Amino acid sequence: MKTDYSFYKGKRVLITGHTGFKGSWMSKLLLMQGAEVTGYALEPPAEPALFDILQLDKDMDSVTGDVRDLASLKECFDRVKPEIVIHMAAQPIVRESYKNPVYTYETNVMGTVNLLECIRLSDDVRSVVNVTTDKVYLNREWEWGYRENEQLDGYDPYSNSKSCSELVTGSYIRSFLKDKGIAVSTMRAGNVIGGGDYAADRIIPDCVRAACKGESIIVRNPYSVRPYQHVLEPVNAYLMVAMKQYEDAAYAGNYNVGPDEDGAVSTGNLVDEFTKLWTERSGRELKWINKNEGGPHEAGYLRLDCSKLKATFGWKPKWDINNAVGKSVEWYYAFDEGADVIKLTEKQISEYIDMGTE
Repeated sequence: MKTDYSFYKGKRVLITGHTGFKGSWMSKLLLMQGAEVTGYALEPPAEPALFDILQLDKDMDSVTGDVRDLASLKECFDRVKPEIVIHMAAQPIVRESYKNPVYTYETNVMGTVNLLECIRLSDDVRSVVNVTTDKVYLNREWEWGYRENEQLDGYDPYSNSKSCSELVTGSYIRSFLKDKGIAVSTMRAGNVIGGGDYAADRIIPDCVRAACKGESIIVRNPYSVRPYQHVLEPVNAYLMVAMKQYEDAAYAGNYNVGPDEDGAVSTGNLVDEFTKLWTERSGRELKWINKNEGGPHEAGYLRLDCSKLKATFGWKPKWDINNAVGKSVEWYYAFDEGADVIKLTEKQISEYIDMGTE
């Protein structure tokens, strides 16, 4: 099924967390399709920030606000009257959740409650996607992918708070939203990479910072296996589901979004590909160091089974891990060299949209 992005032309779309990495890519894609995009989020969480680099505040309605503030969020809903809501605002870092568990739960659980309450009180919303994570599942460290009917019980405060967000969403659907005819899906995406992510404690940003300084890359968990994918893969899937359930609420549900079964790779292999491609572009050899110093628990092995998304929508990922890393290196190297990454971002989005069918 090919996503017909012309559907979004003139649609009122509210994105929470639009100043983040994934939210910035989604905002840019929707603006390119003529959507009326409003974002509600804190100030950009990283420096530099993709939201600022792409100058998105010039083209969209950007509201600075905290999802923990129900009154402020409700005011935004009342003014904008969104038809489609994509909820991405979150405290998204596992290690940070160990340092600040209360803030993590407040943002990821009560932030979701506040959003759903605004949707419950809205007469305009028709389609909602709550973006959670592949880490919502009780991780048994087995070799096959988790399916949507597996037990939800994330280990660390981040993962667990996202499990709670799933449960809250299910309760609101059954108690209020289904009766109002509002279609709601939760979507559990694997680890995303792509140009413009500068967050702390993420492997590709760590690689970029080291490469730009001419230093060796420090890799904490080189043997951990993750379903890495380019950021446009889940962004496309979120918008596809939001569109289809807007047209037919029967499509609402819970969906995994990740690479094909052979797409989950170790962090070490991911870094190998990054260093190879960066060295080819720069002419400077780049190396990495295995420096596992313990630290808080993080899952060692994680895969997703995306059969449901594929069977329901005919969806499939477009870019394999080599393409995903290649597009990332292209973007970061261009930015480091002072090139026009706004045009490059638009180019990569167009390349993705125009590439075959889902």
